[in-house]
Amino acid sequence: MRNYLVFDLGASNGRAVVARFDGSRFTLEVIHRFDNRPVCATGVLYWDLLRLYSELRIGIQKAQKAYPDITSLGVDTWGVDFGFIDGSGRLLGNPVHYRDDRRNSLAEEAYSLIPRFELFRLTGAPVYSIMSIFNLYAMKKDAAPELAAAKRFLMMPDLFHYLLCGEAANEYTDATTTVAYSLPGSAWDSHILEKIGIRTDLFAPPVLPGTSLGKIRKGVCRELEVSPIPVVVPATHDTASAEAGIPVGQDSRQWAFISLGTWGVVGVETERPVITEAVFEAGWGNEGSADGKSFLEANVTALWIVQQCREKWTKERGAELSWDEIVGMSLAAPPLQSFIDVDDPVFAPFHPDVPALIVEHCGARGVRPPSGAGETARCIYESIALKLRFRLEQLQRLTGKKIEVVHLVGGGTQNTALCQWTADAAGIPLIAGPVETTVAGNLIMQLKGSGEISSLSEGRQIVARSSELRTYEPRETEAWDAAYVRFLRQAG
Repeated sequence: MRNYLVFDLGASNGRAVVARFDGSRFTLEVIHRFDNRPVCATGVLYWDLLRLYSELRIGIQKAQKAYPDITSLGVDTWGVDFGFIDGSGRLLGNPVHYRDDRRNSLAEEAYSLIPRFELFRLTGAPVYSIMSIFNLYAMKKDAAPELAAAKRFLMMPDLFHYLLCGEAANEYTDATTTVAYSLPGSAWDSHILEKIGIRTDLFAPPVLPGTSLGKIRKGVCRELEVSPIPVVVPATHDTASAEAGIPVGQDSRQWAFISLGTWGVVGVETERPVITEAVFEAGWGNEGSADGKSFLEANVTALWIVQQCREKWTKERGAELSWDEIVGMSLAAPPLQSFIDVDDPVFAPFHPDVPALIVEHCGARGVRPPSGAGETARCIYESIALKLRFRLEQLQRLTGKKIEVVHLVGGGTQNTALCQWTADAAGIPLIAGPVETTVAGNLIMQLKGSGEISSLSEGRQIVARSSELRTYEPRETEAWDAAYVRFLRQAG
């Protein structure tokens, strides 16, 4: 039995998980959980990097106390955000959050230097205002002192790995989320960086998942009173780790995946990036996968909307409102009544009263707004399912391939109603699970780095053997087909 430590940080929380691998299967034990709450200071929205790093240190202490023989550890996080270290190796400030107003306001201005389609053509990446390139542009425009003092650009998981072991390495999958890395050229794109005035020497050639960076620093070990643990780079972009952990097994059907959490990601593996005008116009893009290849994907604003509603409802109630209660209220509400476009930009930022925002959104489109928490939750969940159908239909048109089965992974698999509604809406069989697909994908790249496995395919078979999966067959498709017609009209 070998023990691996997985850190998986999402946009709202993080976990330290010990994966116990017996050579054929693994089990997972959550050792430490923590919130991930951004901090707004002087009008800028930051990630609280040092607090998150402190939580990682606590996770290491707890893990090694329970399991002294940790084989390796690796960190994955959300994509697009980054920070810098200087020539002395010191951290330069807190990374700015991808939902910061300033960085999101400058995309159109940046396109005057390098057009949006040109960014897509050069990198293959999806081009959204949250991407790293626009934060870099904002920093250059504002003459940010971090840029002047910087020695190395590091994405969020790169920063955590650096703080732990001292190796300043860029990792491939997260690099591809920046819109500064060229998938076709397999390198940082100097043309893009020079156009927006960013030094190219800040960026190192990315390492692939499965690369060992060395052991935790001696000083960190002394502070934490732990023994050295090797740091192995997983697919550090959590979507790429989730995609790596999909339990495909020996299934030969053409499959697509949906990673469902705060964000929803719809995608399919590709041998090479798909860079066409149709892909660009549809709002799709390519990102790096754990095996050094790529996948075609599109983002959907998913549980973020209901997460904000939950905060409002909890404040009104004066007590915590569980997810089971919210799902239960949605099931008690009448089906297929009102729909929203979950990807409307109005739902992207933080908002203190999202239920009221939904009412306003519906009213502006002549749609009967939902009333109360149950109807609002059902409206959101059903709208997510219908938007996922929309994206799956786009995917089939863009690739020319008929999707025969969908693998739905991530925290959203715990909402069995949403899983069934997604199968109903899409009219495609859906296999849900595991919940901890991102953790599983992180693990199998650590297994590869330690020599336990030799390929991504071998790792996915381990995930399939280790997971409880649930299949949802489409039903009530006529009602959902009719609802889809209304969704396209109402959401538009």
